Amino acid sequence: MIEPFRNYLTSKAAFTAAELEQMEAGATVKKLKRRDFLLRQGDVCRDMAFVVSGSLRLYRTDEQAQEHILRFAIENWWITDAESFRTGLPAKGAIDALEDTQVLLWSRETFERLKREVPAFNALESQLAGRNLDAQINRLYTSISHSAEERYEEFITAFPDFYQRIPLHMIASYLGVSRETLSRIRKQAGLH
Repeated sequence: MIEPFRNYLTSKAAFTAAELEQMEAGATVKKLKRRDFLLRQGDVCRDMAFVVSGSLRLYRTDEQAQEHILRFAIENWWITDAESFRTGLPAKGAIDALEDTQVLLWSRETFERLKREVPAFNALESQLAGRNLDAQINRLYTSISHSAEERYEEFITAFPDFYQRIPLHMIASYLGVSRETLSRIRKQAGLH
């Protein structure tokens, strides 16, 4: 379970053996079955999660009980409700498993301590936070400036691994289109 995380870290930065052990020692292993919650809307998000295997989604539910998917995460991706994790306030979103999933979890206190004590991890986390912000800005721009067809094409180009594993109705939610619209787009593209 720890080996994929170790491989991920060493592919991103130079960590000493002691630093790797320190980071691994702070992790808790959690296994989720499909549809199990890692975080329920309204609970405080207390953990940062690294996906070892499986897939998760972060989503919010509106007043009409419609789900709006904000993010997916598969192997070697991090996921949390960032606002709740940072502030300690109740989560506006929920995180659940789309398939059987294994994650490593770090409490906020442990995660912050590791950033202070392991310079390479702090640099990696800063880099990932910057890339995440860039991705969010690009997604916002795409959602307000591109057609549904263009958003779909960009999604399957950017996330081919997601496209094969995520149910189409969830991709539609992520793209901000109806299932019917996504079906029409797929039919026009010859992707029945």
